[in-house]
Amino acid sequence: MKRIWAPWRIEYIRKKDEKGCIFCDKPKMNDRNELILSRGESVFTLMNLYPYTNGHLLVSPFRHIDSFRQLEQAEKLEILEQIDKSVDVLTKIMNPDGFNVGANIGSSAGAGIEDHIHFHVVPRWNGDTNFMPVLVHTKVMVEGLEESWSKMKPYFDRKNSA
Repeated sequence: MKRIWAPWRIEYIRKKDEKGCIFCDKPKMNDRNELILSRGESVFTLMNLYPYTNGHLLVSPFRHIDSFRQLEQAEKLEILEQIDKSVDVLTKIMNPDGFNVGANIGSSAGAGIEDHIHFHVVPRWNGDTNFMPVLVHTKVMVEGLEESWSKMKPYFDRKNSA
């Protein structure tokens, strides 16, 4: 019998409901500890602590707002710029075959955090949907979050991704 080791998942399973908002609280803390890759004027990019695939990133405004309509034009532009940079960096570092990019707005759309809008950038590879989620409700992550952060951070620190 083969075993899959995913030690970071136990934190998610055992965690209690957190008070506050992660998208408001994390920017007040250390970038490396909170897996923040980039800070702009009005938005920031961080790694998803419980990713769908390796390299799953989140782009969020600093302001605590829950809808796209509440975003100011400058925030919308900066979100798109950060998504574009995320795609560039992930392409260089992880060589995915494609991406899912979007937001889950409202619980019926799958939003785990409804009251602070954020956008997902999920790298995808041909064949990355396999039998594991179907048989044992498990996803296989091939690299730890800290290792991925260390590879991506220098690219996010550059002025141009090229």
